[in-house]
Amino acid sequence: MTDTTNDGDLDLLAVLPRFSQLGTALNASRLIERATENAGLRLDRPALGVLVALRTGGEPLRVGEIAKRMQVVGPHVTRQVNELERRNLVQRVADPDDKRARLVALTPDGEEAVGRYLQTVLGVLGEALAGWSPEDRRTFGRLLDRFATDLTSRLSTLDS
Repeated sequence: MTDTTNDGDLDLLAVLPRFSQLGTALNASRLIERATENAGLRLDRPALGVLVALRTGGEPLRVGEIAKRMQVVGPHVTRQVNELERRNLVQRVADPDDKRARLVALTPDGEEAVGRYLQTVLGVLGEALAGWSPEDRRTFGRLLDRFATDLTSRLSTLDS
């Protein structure tokens, strides 16, 4: 068996506790719950995930695209969309490229709600990075994106 704890430049065993530290800190701080409360929302995390996917998507999205961004299956998103639509936070709109298809869009109420939610979350993250140089912040963002993409890809192959 090969030693996979050290890749030559990074002691992976030393990094592993940082994942636990982040998870514990996020859970203990109740950041998601606080942000939800500050936004005046009574939604669970999956529903918030739909709103955030739509906000970061910047345009109405198909259910399948929302599911892909959330890394869940379509029926799960459909249930969330139905509830969010009932609460007037999202609406289904015609796809301009395919009149038979429907897209999901934030309503003005949904846009406002997810904006309040993100203001809290991004405020806390921004405060944590406040002492970092702009270059360090850009590097962190780029490397975190790369790591999340690569790890997600690798983990998806474990089941196949």
